[in-house]
Amino acid sequence: MRKIVSLVAFAALACGSVSTVQAMDMTVAIGQTGDSTMTYRLGTQFDFNQSWFASDVGRLSGYWDAAYTYWDGDKTASNHSLSFSPVFVYEFAGERFKPYVEAGIGIAAFSSTELESNDLGSSFQFEDRLGFGVRFADQEVGVRAMHYSNAGIKKPNDGVESYSLHYRLSF
Repeated sequence: MRKIVSLVAFAALACGSVSTVQAMDMTVAIGQTGDSTMTYRLGTQFDFNQSWFASDVGRLSGYWDAAYTYWDGDKTASNHSLSFSPVFVYEFAGERFKPYVEAGIGIAAFSSTELESNDLGSSFQFEDRLGFGVRFADQEVGVRAMHYSNAGIKKPNDGVESYSLHYRLSF
C-alpha cells in the first residue's frame, strides 16, 4: 500500500513540475455511491497544454488529475483514496460557455479493501471516469461517474461507483 501511495504521489509531483508556467487548477466534488456512501473529493489538475482535431465544432485536449477522496461510510467502512489519471476532454466551441465531455482511466490506492458492502479485493484499483459539464470564465461545473475496480487482479473484485457534482477553478 505504501509503495502504491508513494508512486501516485511521485507521479503527481513529476507531472506537476513539468513546466513552471503550466497552470494549476483545483477541483472540489461531492458525490454518492450506489450504496449511499457520500464521497468528498479534492483534486488538482495540470493541463496537457496541447489540443488536437481543432475545428469550428470544438477541440480535443486533456489534463492530468491527482486527487484525494474521502468515502464517508458507516463507522466501520469509511475509506480514503489517492488517485492519479490522465483525462481526455472534448470541448465544444463557444463564446462564453463551452460544454465538454471527458473520459479517463487512471489508478487509485485505497486505505482499506472494505467499503460498505463492497470487498474491493485489493487496495490498488483502476479509476475509470466519464463526465460532462460546462466551462466559463476560468471555471467549470460538471457531473462525473467514476468506477473503481482492480480488473480481476485479486478476488473478490466487487468494485464501486461514485456519481458526483464538481466545481473546478483555474489559477
